[in-house]
Amino acid sequence: MGEGVLRAVPGPGPGRDGEVDEPLLRDLVGAALRRARLRQGRTLRDVADQARVSLPYLSEIERGRKEASSEVLAAVCGALGLRLTDLVGALHIDLTSRTTVSVTATTTANWGRPRRGGQASLTLLAA
Repeated sequence: MGEGVLRAVPGPGPGRDGEVDEPLLRDLVGAALRRARLRQGRTLRDVADQARVSLPYLSEIERGRKEASSEVLAAVCGALGLRLTDLVGALHIDLTSRTTVSVTATTTANWGRPRRGGQASLTLLAA
């Protein structure tokens, strides 16, 4: 393992300070795939046929009802003319546009200070 480890600090849940839990990855993936398909003016049937997945399954993925395997994601991205990095980039933008993340950095390295193994808190704010 590296010299430092970042651990997410549990954030407030629903009902606490008015904030909600993080979105599910399957919801974000489905929304990103649907946006890409609609931007191209394509139907579910067209993309499902080209990706060689069933139309109902692709629909469930787009609605966030199913977690797609990496093989299915690669096939759907291919059918949409996207690279997997395009999908991951879209997910990154979706997450950072709506998320504030608190992180606790724990290190065993000497960061120029006399003590080792110290902890520091860091809050990352999305733009």
